[in-house]
Amino acid sequence: MTAETIIVLIILLVSAVPIIIIGIVQYRSKDPIGFWSGKKPPKREQITDVQAYNRKHGLMWIVYGVGLLLCFVCGLPFGGLITGYLCMVEVMGGILVMIAYHNKLNRMYYRKQGDI
Repeated sequence: MTAETIIVLIILLVSAVPIIIIGIVQYRSKDPIGFWSGKKPPKREQITDVQAYNRKHGLMWIVYGVGLLLCFVCGLPFGGLITGYLCMVEVMGGILVMIAYHNKLNRMYYRKQGDI
């Protein structure tokens, strides 16, 4: 491995490991979790199944973090430029997919206005 590869790997680990940790914390949380920074998480009464809601959000973050690491590993044999492109696609595409999935989970687990 070249010095460039080792430096990129360290930067990637510093970036991906906290994302995976966020996913694990959300997966194990007993209270509803939030997705957007600065926005308060929903109240327990607003969610139909808090455990499923949290687990799916947690798995989403874990998959995102592991995906970053896999992009690096899969692109490594093809060189730094391909690895960089794969990681950029994962970052940008992953964020868009996560936003869409978060909105889907909200539609699935938020109580309707008439529900008690």
